[in-house]
Amino acid sequence: MEVWLAVEARRSETVKDKSVLLIVDLQIDFCPGGNLAVREGDRIVPLVNRLARGFERIVATQDWHPQDHVSFASNHPEKNPFDTVQTAEGEQVLWPDHCVPGTRGAEFHPDLDTLAFDLIIRKGSNRNLDSYSAFFENDHETPTGLHFYLQGLELKSVYLVGLALDVCVYYSALDALRLGFDVTLVEDSCRGIDTPPGSLKARLEEMKKAGVHILKTADVS
Repeated sequence: MEVWLAVEARRSETVKDKSVLLIVDLQIDFCPGGNLAVREGDRIVPLVNRLARGFERIVATQDWHPQDHVSFASNHPEKNPFDTVQTAEGEQVLWPDHCVPGTRGAEFHPDLDTLAFDLIIRKGSNRNLDSYSAFFENDHETPTGLHFYLQGLELKSVYLVGLALDVCVYYSALDALRLGFDVTLVEDSCRGIDTPPGSLKARLEEMKKAGVHILKTADVS
């Protein structure tokens, strides 16, 4: 009962009726010390927790890869992390093993407040298909179910935070636009890889030109 009351008390402060906060891949493996760490990835956790108190609907994603996943360099003899290979879906960047179910790295960052999450989308569980966007697998056709969920609740706006800004957050933002949502990127509540250097800035500009609103945490009210 006390937990239920805590959630309801937080949600009574909501100021956005038709919006969802989408928290992308804020997992241990993507934070410092993880297998595929994003620099300062853990620094966004307090900002994300603060933002979450202003939203009635909160969705989080988790990368969720089987050990034999096509994107793992360890499954490709004579290949190294960050090499590329050709798959049925096109060019695939190879990564260190990460976010394998049952490992600590697949868990959310321990300081992330998960109590008020309405939905967790687990993506990338098909061994033959990677998944960056929260909305579609990398074939750009197989849905994760998120669009159906948001449609059912008649939500119109998506606010994006999480990791990595120039990969999974980027693809999620563009797919959300394509599906007709009003999209806001909360830039300081994200961190990017920026490999090669300059690619992060280029993707921010691309999102802005496509119609993504880019704000700071303090501007979201």
